[in-house]
Amino acid sequence: MTKPAAPRFQPPAIDKLPEDIRTRILAVQEKSGFVPNVFLTLAYRPDEFRAFFAYHDALMEKDGGLTKAEREMIVVATSSANQCHYCVIAHGAILRIRAKNPQIADQIAVNYRKADITPRQRAMLDFAMKVSRAANEVSEADFAEIAGHGFSDDDIWDIAAISAFFALSNRLANITAMRPNDEFYMMGRLPKQG
Repeated sequence: MTKPAAPRFQPPAIDKLPEDIRTRILAVQEKSGFVPNVFLTLAYRPDEFRAFFAYHDALMEKDGGLTKAEREMIVVATSSANQCHYCVIAHGAILRIRAKNPQIADQIAVNYRKADITPRQRAMLDFAMKVSRAANEVSEADFAEIAGHGFSDDDIWDIAAISAFFALSNRLANITAMRPNDEFYMMGRLPKQG
């Protein structure tokens, strides 16, 4: 059984949450078969829950120059650097599914420079990691390097914004002692049966 959110920040029971938040949580549960702990933890602060997931969805669910799998690569790489247990495991599961590759999330979490990714994706992760670890040092040379791999200004913004947004997410997950649901560990590792 997955451990619940940190005892210090217990959200109200699902049936006591505001209707819009309850509806979103129940929809996620219907689709995935469980409620990811991030939803329960962030429900502790309803207004922030809404803002967090609005920005999350704006970054992660849109079309653009980055695939949804590449967006998840950024999350896994930067979350690993930030030592966020929840995000590495949860987004690793999503990455395995979106990339249709059972090894890719583990490779990226351990050392993306050795992962089975393209030179373009490595440049993307190099830039995301610089934003994550030393954004104050990002220079025109960094922009020229990543643009040389075919990324547009909008793509570069997305890479930076995903890295920055998940720095916030990683810190909240760590401060609340958020644990990944057990279900995440096996997702995308084996072909679907039936």
